Amino acid sequence: MRGFRFSDYKPGDAPKGGFEELLKLFSELLNYTAGDAAEALSWLNELDKQYKLTNNDYGIGNFIDDLKDKGYLTEDNQSGAFKITAKTEQTIRKSALDEIFGKLKKSGRGNHNSNRSGIGEEKNADRREYNFGDSLDQIDMTASIQNAQVNHGISDFTLTDRDLEVEEKDFKTLTSTVLMIDISHSMILYGEDRITPAKKVAMALAELIKTKYPKDTLDIVVFGNDAWPISLKDLPYLQVGPYHTNTYAGLELAADLLRRRKTHNKQIFMITDGKPTCLKENGKYYKNSMGLDRKVINKTLNMAAQCKRLKIPITTFMIAKDPYLQQFVRQFTEINGGRAFYSSLNGLGEYIFEDYIKNRRKTVK
Repeated sequence: MRGFRFSDYKPGDAPKGGFEELLKLFSELLNYTAGDAAEALSWLNELDKQYKLTNNDYGIGNFIDDLKDKGYLTEDNQSGAFKITAKTEQTIRKSALDEIFGKLKKSGRGNHNSNRSGIGEEKNADRREYNFGDSLDQIDMTASIQNAQVNHGISDFTLTDRDLEVEEKDFKTLTSTVLMIDISHSMILYGEDRITPAKKVAMALAELIKTKYPKDTLDIVVFGNDAWPISLKDLPYLQVGPYHTNTYAGLELAADLLRRRKTHNKQIFMITDGKPTCLKENGKYYKNSMGLDRKVINKTLNMAAQCKRLKIPITTFMIAKDPYLQQFVRQFTEINGGRAFYSSLNGLGEYIFEDYIKNRRKTVK
């Protein structure tokens, strides 16, 4: 008799120690060790002792050999130091993409239709009669000939402008994005790791653009006492420093990068957990961590207004819920005309993904 046979699930029956399972854990550990392969392997070894991740047939030593053989890891012949490769960096980005955006794909988020149709790039289901001025490549000739046969008969074929049927198309456009990441000391203050989720979001967003929207551009800017751009390959190694928060410098650099882009749609995503506390004037740092310093705040707000004049909206993701910080962000957002989210660490990726898709579907005028 056909059917299903059910039995009690025993965790011990699950396969352990496979290369793919260990690679996922190793990639996750690299996020916390800032790309330090030796430290990540040391942690993996300790986890193996505690949770028995491997078995008698496949140990951590075998895993390390496979990492080298498959091109994930290199070893210095003289010092014996391990270093991850570009292949590992890509694996980390893909892992971040799956972790942060996986649930969104299943729930169908990101399907935002353009609110303008016409001579676009992507066909939709809408159809209509031909109007003077419509492009010829919009005409569905098969449907138009069928309309002519229905309207005028088959024996004496006639095709008029009223028989022509036009396919509507949606506009698609390019977007230039600058992702700003706060690397001030507060990102790891009070025992809470906020830099690792921020890095994951940056890597996931970069992988999304690279694989799905290759014509778009993404620049990554980090800001502490100063601001500087980093490349995609530097993301896994990003660490927090003993810095204050020079938000003004980050916005200034981001706006300068976007000025050089020829795209019509430009935007800034800023991930931060605190207020601006630093400026640089005449080669010297002006710092004040006590409350909201009027001088620092006013200059930062002026920069937000300047971005608005340049038609660069700023979306702020505040990883903090202090009322006085939220008040500053509200004022900052109102002046810029952008958006603000007061996000938990778990929700950070969802907000960025959803807003990024919306901005890509912006109508070109």
